[in-house]
Amino acid sequence: MNCKNCNTKLVSDSAFCHKCGAKSIEKRLTLKNLIQHLGETFFNYDNKLLKTIVCLCKAPEEVIDSYVKGVRKRYINPISFFGISLTLTGFSIFIIKKFYKNALDASQLFDTSTMYSNKVSEDIMASSADFSLEYSSLIYASMIPLFALISWILFLNKRYNFTEHLVSYMYSMSLYSITSVTLGLIVLVIAPSYYLKFGMWLYLVVLLYHCFLLKRLFKLSAGELILKTFLFLVILLFVFGGISIIAGIVWAIIMHLNGDLEPIIEAQKAAKGG
Repeated sequence: MNCKNCNTKLVSDSAFCHKCGAKSIEKRLTLKNLIQHLGETFFNYDNKLLKTIVCLCKAPEEVIDSYVKGVRKRYINPISFFGISLTLTGFSIFIIKKFYKNALDASQLFDTSTMYSNKVSEDIMASSADFSLEYSSLIYASMIPLFALISWILFLNKRYNFTEHLVSYMYSMSLYSITSVTLGLIVLVIAPSYYLKFGMWLYLVVLLYHCFLLKRLFKLSAGELILKTFLFLVILLFVFGGISIIAGIVWAIIMHLNGDLEPIIEAQKAAKGG
């Protein structure tokens, strides 16, 4: 019998192909062995995905260092991990747009402020939420090279180059995405009104996790960690300010092209006139 993946002739009674390592499968596909395969792939402790997630939580430097040093089989590679996070993000966006659109209403965070109580402000926030939701995957993906660049600048005296910093943040941000999607969907089902607050608290958790990651990865002292974190946040604040201005311009252009901006402007003029 030949291997169904690489067509290499198999040794008699061989469970795996000696050339490509694929499992030798002789039985016809049934619902039972399909479910068994899915269980082995996603719920077995020894599978790479679960092993990678657990190790990233306990000892992230082991996963990242292993990949940087050439170990490719022990954990899932960062590109595949990132691909899984993007898939889950897309699924989450579909669920939110279909069933939980009101959970993105930012006015609930400012319910005591008159600034957000008029129709114009509500329309602007709704349009901003739509824009963020529509391009959330792109925004999320663009954060990874940005974080990697800032980290590379701050740790020039360390052993990682830019690409290796990129790998680090592909792992860490993918873990954040997978965690936030999983827990976020639970929050949406149980208490959708707390979804935005949950997301805001999760930012703090992500910050603390990256402090934990960088401390272990670069063997930082407490003083070095505080200084590097402060500098990272300062640089990020300036960069984010610039990006926000650009994103606001792009949002306004898209709204104008779609004909959605004019009604908001007219409503704002009417509100001032009244």
